[in-house]
Amino acid sequence: MKKSKVVLLPCEEYREELVYTQLKKGLDLLGGIGRFADKNQKILLKPNLLKKAEVDRAVITHPVVVGAFARILREEGYENIILADSCGTSTTRKVIKGTGMDTYLEKYSIPAVDFSKGFPVDYPQGIQAKEFIIPKELLECDCVISLSKMKTHALERITGAVKNSYGFIYGLHKAKGHTVYPSADSFARMLVDLNLCVKPKLYIMDGVVAMEGNGPGSGDPVPMKVLLISEDPIALDSVFCSLIHLKPDMVPTNYHGERMGLGTWKEEEVQLLTPSGEISFEEAAQKYGNPDFHVDRKPVRRNVWVRMAKALNIFQKKPYIDEDKCIRCGICVKSCPVPGKAVDFKEGKGKPPVYDYRKCIRCFCCQEMCPEKAIKVK
Repeated sequence: MKKSKVVLLPCEEYREELVYTQLKKGLDLLGGIGRFADKNQKILLKPNLLKKAEVDRAVITHPVVVGAFARILREEGYENIILADSCGTSTTRKVIKGTGMDTYLEKYSIPAVDFSKGFPVDYPQGIQAKEFIIPKELLECDCVISLSKMKTHALERITGAVKNSYGFIYGLHKAKGHTVYPSADSFARMLVDLNLCVKPKLYIMDGVVAMEGNGPGSGDPVPMKVLLISEDPIALDSVFCSLIHLKPDMVPTNYHGERMGLGTWKEEEVQLLTPSGEISFEEAAQKYGNPDFHVDRKPVRRNVWVRMAKALNIFQKKPYIDEDKCIRCGICVKSCPVPGKAVDFKEGKGKPPVYDYRKCIRCFCCQEMCPEKAIKVK
């Protein structure tokens, strides 16, 4: 049986030469960058650019990781490269400005592109989604390489290689997707269909410093000191899970991704490689893992009482606003994709917004976009 290969690279810090050297070693273990992209192809680099944030908060893919990989591509003779993402509340150029990522892109003559227009792309074989609105600039590329960030996620437990692809959806259609696919399972199946439709050639995860807790935008930075590389996003995310001592099949994107043929989360079907040789998931967790990583570990129950509670809208995970931290900026209101808004300034802008939980679909877009870490999910 052919196994999915995942490369785990120890990386203590964001020192440019160290990250560059480790990424080169990782690519060599997978057969070299030439296995994934031809030099005459137009390449799109897709980092995680959720929102404008200080680099040390671990919200976005670290600029050094992007810069080191860009350097490798240039040294290997790749010429036609762009970088872009469909960000949460801003544009690619605005999010990367002043982070250092813009400096690296200028150094290696790689333009940062703001998606300008979206086009419907049919995907009739999709299990959950039959059509996607894809940016014009993505459709013009021949090869996509994903540069994700190791983070927690209120809806899907983690956001990694699979979830990073949601930035391939154009503009406001991202918010609309949360209303069309409101549950963790339906959203995960849509993400799997999206990865199968776009077909990124390679997935790289920045886990040198990860985000735990109230992710993906308001959590806490935590050193994990690893970089992960694979062409199988499910296998890559399953290694991430093992490092934080979370059962991989508890993550909806892993569970559905394996069933839908995107990849595998099963340890016996994954070959885990390091520069020092092959290791098991257990050995990796012992040597590089963090059992205290703050992530949702509660088992999902699907009995009749849970279905009844969901129908009655009780005992559900809900977003809550910390009034002491809220600055009344209104970003949560703007981010809410629900028609008529599930969170709004019902008591005026002198007070924090108020939730209507009868409307709330638990997509947690408000929590993702809050710039002050004022929204938590309980």
